[in-house]
Amino acid sequence: MLQATPLTEGWTLRHPDGPLPAAVPGCVHTDLLAAGLLPDPFLGRNETEVAWVGRREWTYERALDAGSGPEQTDLVFDGLDTAAEILLDGRPLGRTRNMHRSHRFDVTGLSGRLTVRFGSAYAEAEAVRGKVGERPAAYAEPYQYVRKMACSFGWDWGPTLVTAGIWRPVRLEHWSTARLARVRPLVTVADGTGDVELRVDVERTRVEAPLTVEARVAGVTARADLDGSHGTVRLRVPDAQLWWPRGYGEQPLYDVELTLLHGDVPLDVWRRRIGFRSVGLDTSADPHGTGFTLVVNGERLFARGVNWIPDDVFPSRITRERYRERLAQAAGAGVDLVRIWGGGIYESEDFYDACDELGLLVWQDFPFACAAYPEEQPLRGEVEAEARENVVRLMPHPSLVLWNGNNENLWGFRDWGWEPRLAGDSWGEGYYLGLLPRVVAELDPTRPYTAGSPWSGSWDRHPNDPAHGTHHSWEVWNRADYAAYRADVPRFVAEFGWQAPPAYATLRRALPGEPLAADSPGMLHHQKAEDGNGKLARGLARHFALPGADAFDRWHYLTQVNQARAVAAGIEHWRAHWPVCAGTIVWQLNDCWPVTSWAAIDGDGREKPLYHELRRLYADRLLTLREGELSVVNQAAEEWTGTAVLRRMSVEGAELGRAEVPFAVARRAVGRVPVPEELAPAGPKEFLVADAAGLRALRFPALDRDIPYVRPEFDVGLVPGGVTVTARTLVRDLLLQADRLDPAARADRGLVTLLPGERVTIGVRGWETPDAGAARSALYCLEPPR
Repeated sequence: MLQATPLTEGWTLRHPDGPLPAAVPGCVHTDLLAAGLLPDPFLGRNETEVAWVGRREWTYERALDAGSGPEQTDLVFDGLDTAAEILLDGRPLGRTRNMHRSHRFDVTGLSGRLTVRFGSAYAEAEAVRGKVGERPAAYAEPYQYVRKMACSFGWDWGPTLVTAGIWRPVRLEHWSTARLARVRPLVTVADGTGDVELRVDVERTRVEAPLTVEARVAGVTARADLDGSHGTVRLRVPDAQLWWPRGYGEQPLYDVELTLLHGDVPLDVWRRRIGFRSVGLDTSADPHGTGFTLVVNGERLFARGVNWIPDDVFPSRITRERYRERLAQAAGAGVDLVRIWGGGIYESEDFYDACDELGLLVWQDFPFACAAYPEEQPLRGEVEAEARENVVRLMPHPSLVLWNGNNENLWGFRDWGWEPRLAGDSWGEGYYLGLLPRVVAELDPTRPYTAGSPWSGSWDRHPNDPAHGTHHSWEVWNRADYAAYRADVPRFVAEFGWQAPPAYATLRRALPGEPLAADSPGMLHHQKAEDGNGKLARGLARHFALPGADAFDRWHYLTQVNQARAVAAGIEHWRAHWPVCAGTIVWQLNDCWPVTSWAAIDGDGREKPLYHELRRLYADRLLTLREGELSVVNQAAEEWTGTAVLRRMSVEGAELGRAEVPFAVARRAVGRVPVPEELAPAGPKEFLVADAAGLRALRFPALDRDIPYVRPEFDVGLVPGGVTVTARTLVRDLLLQADRLDPAARADRGLVTLLPGERVTIGVRGWETPDAGAARSALYCLEPPR
């Protein structure tokens, strides 16, 4: 039987001051941090002080004894970051140049000093650029010339911390006769019967040895003889329980075990969990253009999604527990789809396991983002090798429902001035429209593939045409106000969003001792977007009377409000247009360090008000008010019948008109209820409220800066586990910033608007010394100009 020996202990990192203990998996930065030789690059402006790390060569070493006995011993690296030479007692075993794949070396009977020498990723990228020529990109760093996590080189939300190291596990594998080299599970279901077809490739030391595979799942067993080094075994599972996305059903998972046998002697075992479900992508033409609708088990979905970036710029620090926490936060916000963005990585098994269990659909980008990628060697061979390995590695996961060729590169070629600069040079089109779809079709025909995001499906149309396929909406934020989201109805909005700073406690930790201001040195360093603060300021000025230059707390609160309002404007509009629009994927769920960004959860894991707003926006049922109409969105499995109470209100708190309007909306549908003309708000002093089944929608027809709000008055009290607020006037966008009470404190809700006489209880956990006065000081809401 194959035996694996982890090689996690005994590593050292060479350093001018002497060898340092090295953690494997890990990276140079984390080892230097552990040794106290590097300042925390997440704090202040330390990022610039550690830039030298990414431009040096680094060497890891340990003793290796492959032993004797088995016919073969392999040294297996699950991930090397990135350009490395592997030596044993100075004798080369091989070289690597790809962070996104594993590597295997025959070390049978060998022993000695194992050395892994990492060159600078910059040096590797520059060497490739010198060979293949210049290619344009959205950023100046040379990330398109090396198969490495692109955002290591910095992004408009991320630091430039170019890593090196043994970032995934390493082990010795001892085996005889044969081992399982690859198992591809093709899992389908039809008419209640699950079908598991396991296609097996083996590596042999004995060519003549007869081999058999035996597979088990759900009490069903099947065997098959191998033809040389290949074979297929098939199992049929009657009455298979379907795996569903969260909100549509349960997530039953089945253990599959496949054993490689020589006679009755087991040689190797492969174990995974699978789920039975069908998945399709409807891109058919219709009167509105070309659709883009995910279909799971025959159910057409409005995808409620978030974009995922690496949760730490040092990915080796992300534990199974951290993945689970972050993805549970996503599920808790009503999310049912997570898009793994193409400037990051193929995530670890822990990520996909959590998605399988939580019912989160996974849209997986291949790692290409915002650049023209050369298609010549040595990159082309590496791209194909990594794609083949990762497609097979991730196939068992029922959560994985879509392969996507790239992020924004087809769009960039057409709109960002690349085409004339390339002058016919390769730029990645051959990957996205040739190599990658061919690999997916060959290895994983059970899942759909799309060439890119955005992509309209054909060069006959603009790549980012909202009427066709996927769309990225970045005119809003970059140039236009969020009201412009309502100007069109894209078929599927795969990226859109608005910035806000992280939570107050996150800023205080990241910028120790710095007087906080929107333009303080640390704040500007932790704002990576081009003219990011300018866009924040212009976005605020369109809606609010701006706070003074010294009013940081007010600026911080208003930017949080604006972020939540902006995303709400888009999602409410697009959900109201289901099924023409079939999904939204907010940019972005998470951060990789403390930074002002589009994230709903900041770099310390704290939820911004946007996170809590997503819980409302992505709930099965949603009310939204537009001029003259109430949209009743029902994504639940049952019909929704009820009565909406519509009220025309004044900002002073008077009720000026009321109507009760019945509605009945079919399952997975949207109903439209006319608002009686007499309830239309007249001028900036009035607004409209709609209530039904505990849900509320508000429509203020004027900009906040033009609304004559009364000064808010409210009472604050304490209850076990929380804070109560009772409004004596209109209190709009009330927010308890719990982390101002205690860095460990978390509130269970975000922005809430109260009418006079209404009361809300805000749950707070992690607050050891509750105090009503302190709670009042941590409460913010909209106020008239002073």
